[in-house]
Amino acid sequence: MSTSGRRVGRPRAQQRPDTGMSPRQELLAAAAELFTTRGYTATTTRAVAERAGMRQASMYHYVGGKEDLLAELLESTVTPSLALAGKLLADTGRPAERRLWELCKADVALLRSEPHNLGVLYLLPEVRAERFASFREARADLKSAYAALLAATSVAAGLPPDELAVRGDLLFALIEAVILIPDPSPRIASATADAALRLAGAH
Repeated sequence: MSTSGRRVGRPRAQQRPDTGMSPRQELLAAAAELFTTRGYTATTTRAVAERAGMRQASMYHYVGGKEDLLAELLESTVTPSLALAGKLLADTGRPAERRLWELCKADVALLRSEPHNLGVLYLLPEVRAERFASFREARADLKSAYAALLAATSVAAGLPPDELAVRGDLLFALIEAVILIPDPSPRIASATADAALRLAGAH
């Protein structure tokens, strides 16, 4: 402890403005910026640490390394939507079309909520590694939740299973395609949700 009673943290490489974030959050923010602008392979742990304002050795006090940062960033783009999907699936008192629209809108808003486009990290070949299995499983569970909500809509009753599966795949693909749209308009989330339901044949 210092004489002022404050806990002495890990030494920083340079003094940075107080962001209100914890050192781990600063590392994640730095990794998000560098992974999406320089590329994951081209970004070193030293670069991430320096961008976060700390020494490379200090970085390992908060995270295990570059893979841990990528895994946490990837999962942050899926787990909130998956939690919401569980609540919407259980809310059977409301029309499935409405619940599906709400999931679409919230999911798009989440994908576009960060300063840097984390969705582009889905395309990294490294994501196929075993280290990122939990992210892939969560993403698959989210896709299944979309399919379940779509199957509960009124239009689903008249569709054969293979047609319903195709529409479910198209709907999920459209939601994730927002990572390719540079338009910063706040209307993009609701507009994409509208388009997704029209694509699925639900209203």
